[in-house]
Amino acid sequence: MSAKLWKIFLPLGVLVILWLIPTPEGLSVNAWHFFAVFLAVIVGLILEPIPAALIGLTGVAFSATFGLVGESAAASRNWALSGFSNGVIWLIFAAFMFALGYKKSGLGKRIALLLVKKLGKTSLGLGYAVAFADGILSPFMPSNTARSAGTIFPIAINIPQMFDSTPEHEPRKMGAYISWVAIAATCVTSSMFLTALAPNLLAVSLVQKSTGIMIEWGEWFSSLALITIPLFLAVPFLTYIFYPPTQKVSPEAPAWAAKELKKMGPITKNELLMLSLGLLALALWIFGKQLGVNSTVAAVAVLCLLVLTNVISWDDVITNKGAFNVFIWFATLVAMAGGLKSVGFLDWAALLIASNLDGMSPMGIAIMLIGLFFLFHYFFASVTAHTVALLPLFLGVAANLLPVEMIQPLAILLVGSLGLMGIITPYATGPSPIWYGAGYINQATWWKLGFVFGAIYLGSLILLAFFIL
Repeated sequence: MSAKLWKIFLPLGVLVILWLIPTPEGLSVNAWHFFAVFLAVIVGLILEPIPAALIGLTGVAFSATFGLVGESAAASRNWALSGFSNGVIWLIFAAFMFALGYKKSGLGKRIALLLVKKLGKTSLGLGYAVAFADGILSPFMPSNTARSAGTIFPIAINIPQMFDSTPEHEPRKMGAYISWVAIAATCVTSSMFLTALAPNLLAVSLVQKSTGIMIEWGEWFSSLALITIPLFLAVPFLTYIFYPPTQKVSPEAPAWAAKELKKMGPITKNELLMLSLGLLALALWIFGKQLGVNSTVAAVAVLCLLVLTNVISWDDVITNKGAFNVFIWFATLVAMAGGLKSVGFLDWAALLIASNLDGMSPMGIAIMLIGLFFLFHYFFASVTAHTVALLPLFLGVAANLLPVEMIQPLAILLVGSLGLMGIITPYATGPSPIWYGAGYINQATWWKLGFVFGAIYLGSLILLAFFIL
């Protein structure tokens, strides 16, 4: 049997086997059958035999058709469509359009080249240029794949080649250093801002559904900034210590960047519009709560301005397959995760796990939950699958064992780890396969560096826990 057929039949096998197993005590038959569908969806997301959005949509359609969620046909329909009315899902969609604006206007490329021109005289300076380019774009680009792999990679990968550093010839001279800084930095920026990673926005929605707690943009940033800002500033230097380039100076890089900027010509009207509207969106996300403007409404309003000012066209919006794919994918996953709570499965599972942790101190339980949530990502090739599979469960355990006042800061620490955990393996987050595939870092080295930086990132989260819990 071919690999593709195995990927199709394994999720179906999981569904059939669980469906036929007798329902555990304390659960309804519908709850157990819905869990079977949910787990099959997660296995499907990990293996991805068909597009991820189609997997989620199939799971929702199947569950609604057989009435696994809801007391009536109308209730099942309302549940199936609930994800599409979720404000966070629309925020993700709008943010993808912002990313398109940065790419189409050329502003993202110009920012990266300007940083190389200003900071690129040394290898360490080039590392900071790559990191800062990612950092500047990250609040506006919810896909770290589009940001790091789509915008930064095409520019940064040209730099080591100027020094005759290729995957086959002296990769440590420059290319390996640049590659690791790029992936390590994007993992930090993905946790620094709510809008820097699409699963962050999904996670916030799941937190609200599971606990009733809404995490705002400003609260996310201010809570995690205690570790994300120092980590971000330290990444190029830490890489320079643990995995240094053999070439320390790079006088050719600024000249190359200047040449590329000259080809681009003077800054255009669309670049200035994109910059202005991007800053407007950022201001509304930060201060919107005080102004009475919802973050999703702000994003949609700025999206309309992007189209009305011709930074992007309406055709760009309606033909953006990536944005619509993520919209359907996340909307169905929000519904599936909400279904686990609706049918009572989460409460049952959380009580079962909590019974084995009873007796530990609240801080000990919180630290264990943070550590396990982070380390379980070794088993996932998708941050989204990890989020949907584990976040509601971990929040349920916390709700059963921890004081009420600890739930919100713990939720922030759990969702704030989603970007950081992307550093641990070559498949842990979207840009990882791109930078790994460049060939400058072999697999053994990637796993070693992933362990070192993963330990630093997880240690930072645990340290922050002692301050905010």
